[in-house]
Parts: sequence; structure tokens; C-alpha cells
Amino acid sequence: MEYIAKNKAAFHEYAILENYEAGIVLTGAEVKSVRRGTVALKGSFAILSGGEIFLHTMHIAHYPPAGPDVSYNPTRTRKLLLTGKEIRGLIGKLKTPGLTLVPLGVYTKAHKIKVHLGLGRGKRQYEKREIIKKKSTDREIRQALKRFR
Repeated sequence: MEYIAKNKAAFHEYAILENYEAGIVLTGAEVKSVRRGTVALKGSFAILSGGEIFLHTMHIAHYPPAGPDVSYNPTRTRKLLLTGKEIRGLIGKLKTPGLTLVPLGVYTKAHKIKVHLGLGRGKRQYEKREIIKKKSTDREIRQALKRFR
């Protein structure tokens, strides 16, 4: 599974509890643009509306060979394709305060564009600082061991 785009900020902002794989409804020009890698997930999120999941604020750049399209909206709301069982399970979980559904990455699978979703709980500021501190000390330990060997 080769990622076309990753949402690195999501891993910093949220503690990911569960992972989901969803298809996404795109136009032909959007598919070509995504395959070129002109997609950004930063700040995007998924919500449940009317028994369906929709992805908001994912930016897909205009595909120039498709010709000029003045009505194209790069951050339009896009429908995600999940099984009924997954959606029913998410309905209860998303009602829990503090949980949100965030896209973690976009990738291709068998010629289809897929979105890797994560059910996440927002991290508090002190948790983020602790993680940064732990990574820093681990890096220093690895460097010290390298010098010792």
C-alpha cells in the first residue's frame, strides 16, 4: 500500500483508536489529479450525516489537462463509501464526546482510490509535549549508543 498523501498533523493532534478503509466518490478529473499526488489532507475531517459519511475540506487541485473549469471547487464535500455495518458501528462511537473521524492518508488499491480513516481522540497539550520529549530522549540515546559502538 503506497500512500499518495498522508495527514501527518492528524497523528500529532489525535490519539488514533481505530482504523477504517473507505472508498471515495470522485469525478474523473479528480481521480487523475489524486493519482498525480496533488491532494492535501491537512485540516480535513469526516462527519456522519443522514446515515452516510462525508469528507470535508480535503483539497484536490484542479487537473489542468481537463480544461478550464470555473465551477470547480477543490475543497468540496466528498462522500465516503463504507459498509453498512461499519457505518452503524461508527454512529454510536461518533456520539461519544471527544471522538472524531479524521483522514490519515489517501492511497490506491486495485486501481481504486481509498482513504485511510482513523477514529481519534484529541490529545491535550501536555500529552503532545510528553511525546516530543520522549522522542527527543530516544534520539539522544540512539546517538549516544552509535558513538559508543
